[in-house]
Amino acid sequence: MNHMMIYAVGLVQLTALFFSKCLTVDLYCVKYNCIKYNDSSRRQIAKATERVLRMNKNNYKEMMKLENQLCFPLYAAARCVTGLYTPWLKKLGLTYTQYLVFLVLWEKDGIPVGEICEKLMLDNGTVSPLLKKMEQAGYISRSRSEEDDRVVVITLTQQGRKLQEQAKDIPENVGSCIDLPPDKAQNLYELLYELLGSSKGE
Repeated sequence: MNHMMIYAVGLVQLTALFFSKCLTVDLYCVKYNCIKYNDSSRRQIAKATERVLRMNKNNYKEMMKLENQLCFPLYAAARCVTGLYTPWLKKLGLTYTQYLVFLVLWEKDGIPVGEICEKLMLDNGTVSPLLKKMEQAGYISRSRSEEDDRVVVITLTQQGRKLQEQAKDIPENVGSCIDLPPDKAQNLYELLYELLGSSKGE
């Protein structure tokens, strides 16, 4: 399988079906330019903008139709893709969010909790309970930073490192469930990170 295809499989990969077919952009975002788009999406934006211009500005009922919301296909696609991971993660006794934490730690071990939160775009209140369960399962250890005892550092145990070998086929197994050409996977990857960057004001 193409490397980019595997790499693009993630939380919201099925949004490609949305972006590539119709891009029913949330009308408020189009009107008020709250999301930045690159050149590859100009034609999609033009179609959405034309649709907005045809509408009566005061026609809030049209704006509130489900089909006109960007949030809904993103939400539905995220649930669909996360569900694809379930049978593979269940064998390892992991949740999807725990799997994401492992992806971060397998890439860079011995990092502060705050760095994990930043990479996953989650708050401490969400990540801390996950880490506690992972520690109880013997996958990680928590310790205080030598430089700053206020900082908690997360380190994989031998059991946690071995788990990567057991999980190595998950990206390809999930990717094979989605028929998405490499070029669309690349476009999706760029669009999603552009969207995330815009939402953070970058």
